[in-house]
Amino acid sequence: MRKPAAPDRSRCRVLVVEDDDTIGRHLETGLRSNGYAPTWSRTGAGALTESAQTPYDVLLLDLGLPDMDGLDIARTLRARFPDLLIVILTARTDDIDVIAGLDAGADDYLVKPFSLTVLLARLRAHLRRRTIASPAQEPIPLGDLVVDVTARRCTLHDREVPLRPKEFELLAVLARHLGEAVPRETLMAEVWDENWFGSTKTLDVTLAGLRRRLADAVVRPSRMPRITTLRGHGYRLELI
Repeated sequence: MRKPAAPDRSRCRVLVVEDDDTIGRHLETGLRSNGYAPTWSRTGAGALTESAQTPYDVLLLDLGLPDMDGLDIARTLRARFPDLLIVILTARTDDIDVIAGLDAGADDYLVKPFSLTVLLARLRAHLRRRTIASPAQEPIPLGDLVVDVTARRCTLHDREVPLRPKEFELLAVLARHLGEAVPRETLMAEVWDENWFGSTKTLDVTLAGLRRRLADAVVRPSRMPRITTLRGHGYRLELI
């Protein structure tokens, strides 16, 4: 997938998958008037066909589609296009639904009803993060786990640990602050955006996913870092 340049959103192609006519038309019009190039699909099948024909940068995905489960679409397109920015649009607010969406490959979610202003701010935040080039950095050893920020790889005993993009970025920030108490605000600023506003539940869900994937990667005795929750403050990564 192409990575859009933040100053030129006219090259940023957005696939909107929404079966509600009012919401879909509102999104299509609002995105186009703000410099994006949206395509609106009312069905999951249509979205899969569109994505096979055109390279998209962003997927805005409603979960309640008439023909397919939105989570299945997220999984399919995440597997096909690892760099695709996926934002789920949902009326579901339970943690388990948020976790399911992020586990399916979504980068973020917005709960309906939401304002176009909030959506546009979220898109700018995500796209800005993706276009910032970082200088080469030495891999960070964390016991038997190694975080290679430059290559965007996390390995355990030379075997790659499959992490979602935001899970990797969260681990990288914690690794750079090994042994330090990192405030929630710092993690939101460095992993998402310094101008982020709204719920920070995404941080908790992403961190839970990171913990789970690191635990699942252990197949033999290993020295692994531990992520400690600091109530009312944030998190700390430490070797044990």
